[in-house]
Amino acid sequence: MHSSHDTHTNAPPSNPLDAAGPAGHAAAATDLAPTHEPSPPADKREVALTILAAIAVIFALQWAEDFFIPLVFGIFIAYTLNPIVAWLERYRVPRVAGASLVMLVLLGSGAMAGATVYREARSIVDELPYTTYKITHAMREVRSSGELSTLDKLRRMADELKKAASPEPAQTTPPAVVKDGQTIPQVVIQQPEKDLDDWLWAGSLSAARFVGQMIMVLFLVFFALVSGDIFKRKLVKLTGPSLSRKKITVQILDDINMSIQKYMFMLLVTNVLLGLLAWVALHLIGLDNPGAWAVATALLHIIPYFGVLIAALAAGVAAFLQFESFSMMLLVIAVTVGISSFVGTLVTTWMTGRIARMNATAVFVALLFGGWLWGVWGLLLCVPVIVVIRVIAQHVDAMQPIAELLSD
Repeated sequence: MHSSHDTHTNAPPSNPLDAAGPAGHAAAATDLAPTHEPSPPADKREVALTILAAIAVIFALQWAEDFFIPLVFGIFIAYTLNPIVAWLERYRVPRVAGASLVMLVLLGSGAMAGATVYREARSIVDELPYTTYKITHAMREVRSSGELSTLDKLRRMADELKKAASPEPAQTTPPAVVKDGQTIPQVVIQQPEKDLDDWLWAGSLSAARFVGQMIMVLFLVFFALVSGDIFKRKLVKLTGPSLSRKKITVQILDDINMSIQKYMFMLLVTNVLLGLLAWVALHLIGLDNPGAWAVATALLHIIPYFGVLIAALAAGVAAFLQFESFSMMLLVIAVTVGISSFVGTLVTTWMTGRIARMNATAVFVALLFGGWLWGVWGLLLCVPVIVVIRVIAQHVDAMQPIAELLSD
């Protein structure tokens, strides 16, 4: 019969590590220590396929720009006008009637603005011969006074360098051929150069193409406003039965809607600021109708780069006709371009970064890429497109690197 002390002494240890002593505890600590396994390297084939797919998408967007530009532009306009239609619907106005009313107001405003611009353009065209004469006469007076002597020297130097760098012109009329005692002149058929009619024809085709795209945009906006949130419900339904996916999809669509509306509000604020600054500057210069020119500058500023140039040249011509001074014309052009550049480059880029919560570098790179991809339309649409991409990337785990690059 064993005593209780012996029983306690001979009992096996409850923890096997106690039997092994300190060495066992050290080995266990080594085994239980967290191990940092290196992440597997990226599959080269997957990376190559991703790069090729991105390049294919980019060139497909460029090749099918006649389809994608009206589509994207119409979607953004529909997002902008949808709150007005929804507000009318809350007052028991049928959605079809509300969408029709909004489109009629939009078309009426566009027609009034177009008629005003047409009258101004028609008056400028009618005065072109007189304007050309006055500009030519003023430049001759400036040359005779010696103010442009340096400019003339630079121009002559450029002409001399061009002549020295270009090869000798080929003989346009070949020598006559004498055959059987008779002189037979050689005939050379030259390709006629493009004249003004060709440029006008090309411009007419571009204008017809623009009108066709605008008609497509208007129809797309109307049908999108009439449909309401039907596409939103369909997208939520296509995500599957998972409730979490449905919530994420609804949140993404709501964030896209809010971001686009904020961006359009930013455009309104910056254009109003540009109009006020232009009005103050032109009023201080003494130009007639500074308010009308300020409104024209603000409206044309929506078209990146080209709109500013058109507004500046038109205001400069008006200044020359009023003051009959070439220096005042250059002053008005410089002031208009300077204010537009300040608002467009600094204020618009900064406000876009604050409202869309994107860094200014990403916005500027988006402008460069949009201009290369779709030209003027790309400059106008690239920022809202990149805002939508950022919103989607924030809610998709696989796109978190893109969201981090675009965020501020």
